Amino acid sequence: MFDTLDSLLLQAIQHSGHRFFFTLLFISLFYVLSSIIYVLVLANILLFDYILQLQNGGALAEYAVANEGSTVSRPPEVSAREAAALPIAGLAAHQSLTQLAGIKLDGTGPEVNVLVTAASGGVGQYAVQLLKLANAHITATCGARNIDLVRSLGADEVLDYKTPDGVALKSPSGRKYDVIIHCAHNIPWSTFEANLTSKGKVVDTTPGFGTLMSVAFKKITFAKRQLIPLFTSPKKENLEFLVKLVKEGKLKPVIDSVHPLSKAEEAWAKSIDGHATGKILVEP
Repeated sequence: MFDTLDSLLLQAIQHSGHRFFFTLLFISLFYVLSSIIYVLVLANILLFDYILQLQNGGALAEYAVANEGSTVSRPPEVSAREAAALPIAGLAAHQSLTQLAGIKLDGTGPEVNVLVTAASGGVGQYAVQLLKLANAHITATCGARNIDLVRSLGADEVLDYKTPDGVALKSPSGRKYDVIIHCAHNIPWSTFEANLTSKGKVVDTTPGFGTLMSVAFKKITFAKRQLIPLFTSPKKENLEFLVKLVKEGKLKPVIDSVHPLSKAEEAWAKSIDGHATGKILVEP
């Protein structure tokens, strides 16, 4: 009678910096779901409301239990696919920029020069769009095939990460960066340091063991240039803020591909490959 699930997000765990090669046996580790509520258990949400929820596992399921503290209403102006592509990457970008980098997204803060690496990926594409709202000067790196896309999202300068300048992260205008939102892997600190202002920050959205060791060393030595690891701490009000931006047309989720549930394993393999442009979705 009812479609149980509108859309499901296949979110690879590599956004945390750790690549887990799980089979579908561990599909319950996927995070996010956009669905229809059938049983009224949430405060301030009506029966049969469309919702958007940050799900701590179990998203690829016929039914899921929604926690009120991580659930927001999905307005009709926001499609199920847009909603499913939003939470993990969008919240990671929001937290990186606001909480960790101290950037005001309403444009009232000081002008900042920001580099976003892997800007065509899940977190990167949201970071570029949010930075545009903050009136920041944005330099971005991505593959050659995605340069036009990243420019359309708001980047002022775009580097092909395979070129010498892209490898060196050098701004075409010669600017030093106040903030680097690092969404890629395997870039040495020396490369960042050469491009930062004297009190610049690197927010690592994919922190591994090496990042944590570097953070500890910099605290011990009182280094002025900071390396800050992202450990996502989702907040309902931030998710509501992002949904509002999508509703108003100020934020556009970029969707790489949509796969039927019967081919979820193919979607997972593509996500693990690490070269998706935007988000990968699975839907019934």
